[in-house]
Amino acid sequence: MSNQNDLVAGTPASLVEVWRGPIVESRHRGHLSAVDGAGHTVAALGSPETVTYVRSSGKPFQAIPVIVSGAADRFGFTEQEIAIACGSHSGEPMHVDTVRSMLGKIGLDESALKCGVHEPFSTEVARALARDQQPPNVLQNNCSGKHAAMLALALHVGAPTASYDDSRNPVQQAIAKTVSEFSDITLEEIVIGVDGCGAPVFGIPVQAMALMYARLVSPPESFAAATRNACRRIVKAMIDFPEMVGGTKDRLDTELIRAGAGRLISKIGAEGVYTVGVLPGNEWPHGLGLALKIEDGDDHRARPPAVIEALRQLNVLSEKELVALASYAPTVIRNRRGEHVGEARAAFTLEINR
Repeated sequence: MSNQNDLVAGTPASLVEVWRGPIVESRHRGHLSAVDGAGHTVAALGSPETVTYVRSSGKPFQAIPVIVSGAADRFGFTEQEIAIACGSHSGEPMHVDTVRSMLGKIGLDESALKCGVHEPFSTEVARALARDQQPPNVLQNNCSGKHAAMLALALHVGAPTASYDDSRNPVQQAIAKTVSEFSDITLEEIVIGVDGCGAPVFGIPVQAMALMYARLVSPPESFAAATRNACRRIVKAMIDFPEMVGGTKDRLDTELIRAGAGRLISKIGAEGVYTVGVLPGNEWPHGLGLALKIEDGDDHRARPPAVIEALRQLNVLSEKELVALASYAPTVIRNRRGEHVGEARAAFTLEINR
């Protein structure tokens, strides 16, 4: 019997080579797609029609109904709070305080969150918890901002808050419709799974993820005015508060948004997914969406160099900006003594169709 994944995944391309001394020791393969705001394919590697889960790269689209419905305005969510709803935060004190503020505005406490508990992404916070022999709490979950926003939407539309994470709840149905609208994938074709935080997660082609981000930064006139406005607010919030999207240290999302200086947004997704939206400008007048999937699910050594190299070849990042991101690409391989003994380097050339 064929594995279900074999039916939806095509042949991957080699994206990153892992060098140790003079030889390539390993390779990370995957799929990449770049699509402009007009829906034209700009570049592709592997099989961009491969269906995979968007994971946390879908968070900005999960936040769109919160704004379109009027929930964000009703509860007075700030730009920081909108940004953290779109983020996978590090669980630092400022993140905890921001999510707690959101819950306070909607009249609920952390017991209403159904995202679960994990060790904070912040190394410093995790070490402090261990030192003090304290367990992590639900507010430190990287998805707590998204879940607080979902609760706000449930309250605003009169949906049950106890089941806000259920795919049958009006909250999740509104999100699924948003994903369908931005991706051009029908509701019937979207594959539904359960994310790490317990909320529904959407399986769509990699090229559809790229289209979603192109439309997020450059929404078409065919979209409703409220949706276009929500896109503008989300993009601005992510650019203005990148530390809410990631964290203050060692977070590629945050550093890439900062390096872009108002020209792009970026968002990680688990299992090797990464997405970028490049705002309209001289190079890409209709905007640009980039999505990639590292096939083996690597989130650390392969993904950063692949993303940064793709943006370099697409002429999105300047030499100065690449220098600012040098600690992420190539990924340094060290031995047990801390010595630099190898690198994970991007190993592809994009054929760019303008």
